[in-house]
Amino acid sequence: MGKIAFLFAGQGAQHPGMGQALYQASPAARQALDASEQVRPGTLKQCFQGPEEELTLTLNTQPCLFAVDYACAAAARERGIEPDCLAGFSLGEVAAAAFGGVFSFEEGMRLVMRRAQLMQDCAQAHPGAMLAVLRLSPAQVEEICRQAGQAYPVNYNCPGQTVVACAREVAEQVSQLAAAQRGRALPLKVSGAFHSPWMEEAGRGLAAYLADMTLSQPSLPLYANATAQPYGQDGRQAAGLLARQVYSPVRWQDTLERMAQAGVDTFVEVGAGTTLSGLVRKTLPQAAVYNVSDPQSLEQAWEGIVHGA
Repeated sequence: MGKIAFLFAGQGAQHPGMGQALYQASPAARQALDASEQVRPGTLKQCFQGPEEELTLTLNTQPCLFAVDYACAAAARERGIEPDCLAGFSLGEVAAAAFGGVFSFEEGMRLVMRRAQLMQDCAQAHPGAMLAVLRLSPAQVEEICRQAGQAYPVNYNCPGQTVVACAREVAEQVSQLAAAQRGRALPLKVSGAFHSPWMEEAGRGLAAYLADMTLSQPSLPLYANATAQPYGQDGRQAAGLLARQVYSPVRWQDTLERMAQAGVDTFVEVGAGTTLSGLVRKTLPQAAVYNVSDPQSLEQAWEGIVHGA
């Protein structure tokens, strides 16, 4: 077997009940989630009980997902699954950075709280939508954005799937343009036009916040959304990548392909949902793919990875 990558889930994967079963079954997960409650009281209730409308608000989604992502990774490591490299999708990159030792869990939790506030402020100032455009090439989606105006390709997820961030008033036009080319556009469960130029103010605010933090070199190769390349050794570079990420496209397909080129053949999605697992399968059909979101999936991953089941 080659190398193992942990992939940390991003916004849109949230659902009431996430993390609860692992909280009860894994001491490592419980420790992380209890720590999140200490930093941000009410996190466990939102994770475990919702309601969904409350959990979907960016201000709540990001810290809750950060805590659950980290807890799932901690449970996997506790069980004996050790990654060789890390990546996270959007918000998941912050969880990956915390897990990789760029900053502590508590510092990461506070960073995510600030990130969520900044991004929600931008979303309220510039109301927008996000749509996953399926069955079209990135070049086709880029042309659709040019035709629609006020639309940007922001997540290059996998072959045949590119996410568009746009002003709300052009979302229907984006869908129609995609349909005209035999594509399909699906609205995403998010509350803003993330990773677009409308988030630049959030990026500046995040850069100012990060300037007061001490960041360390990752303990494992950590791939950045904005570049699809591993972080360097300079903590300031990490700060720049994390700030830039909120208004830059997520180059996820490139990230997965570069991990494979570096010897990764096993991917473990940690956190709520299985969205990233699906993207790996579409990008790298020969890869082994697992997810860890509850005790059952953790045991399945452990059996498959440790025993080759």
